[in-house]
Amino acid sequence: MPTNIDAPQTAPSTPADGALGPEDFDAIDAILDDLRTRFDETPQWEFCEGFMAALIACRRPIPASEYFAVLLEVGEEKHPFSPFASAQQQAQFMDLWSRRWAEIVRGLSADVQSLDDARAYHPEVMDVRGAVASLPPAEREEMEGEDLPSFAQVWAVGFMYAVESWPDEWSAPRDREAHKLLDSALQSIVALTEDDTEPPTLAVFDADGAPSVSELRFNQFADAVWAVYDLRDMWQQFGPRVETLRKAVTPGRNDLCHCGSGKKFKKCHGA
Repeated sequence: MPTNIDAPQTAPSTPADGALGPEDFDAIDAILDDLRTRFDETPQWEFCEGFMAALIACRRPIPASEYFAVLLEVGEEKHPFSPFASAQQQAQFMDLWSRRWAEIVRGLSADVQSLDDARAYHPEVMDVRGAVASLPPAEREEMEGEDLPSFAQVWAVGFMYAVESWPDEWSAPRDREAHKLLDSALQSIVALTEDDTEPPTLAVFDADGAPSVSELRFNQFADAVWAVYDLRDMWQQFGPRVETLRKAVTPGRNDLCHCGSGKKFKKCHGA
């Protein structure tokens, strides 16, 4: 089974009509469900979506082989084999992954003034509580007591998982304004990792559905999406971190040589 997992780090030359549709997300879910039969910690797509957004917004382009080892726990650093059932399944997943990657890059690169703009980045998130609320009473009772994630909570957890996996790439820059922007943007996303405990007043995907999301949560979600824009713009301005080169200390000519010979440097390695 192939183990060389790779994906583009910038928008590939994919036409705009390469955007994923409902059937494509169903296909991704089916693949992840199948992977979960072999690796029970395989994440849901919403988690992957947040993880991907963080990779795209990150200061350094993280190689696919590196980030898939973290996301799917495969590759040389984890399992030295592919988790996919076949080469065809892997190719299908990578095609869908690459197309979604390109779609997010297009959205984050678009000059938009409103998230209602069709060109804006629209995270693929679920309203699990709303979906359960729309079930028939008998099925709803079966779900009673289950710990259901809040709107966009899994997306935010996936985003922050990527941030925490590469802390050096998210360390605050020295520029004071950039430091404040980074902190504010990350706090906006962290807020979504918390439970929505406010009274639900909105049905985000079905105007006639039962309210399942608070107005505060909906506004926090918008803030978090704008935060991704801010983070990507900021890191593009700063570019990848530059490692500080430290010059090795050269002993004085009359100092003892570093090799331990007991001779002065000028009569040993400094000769």
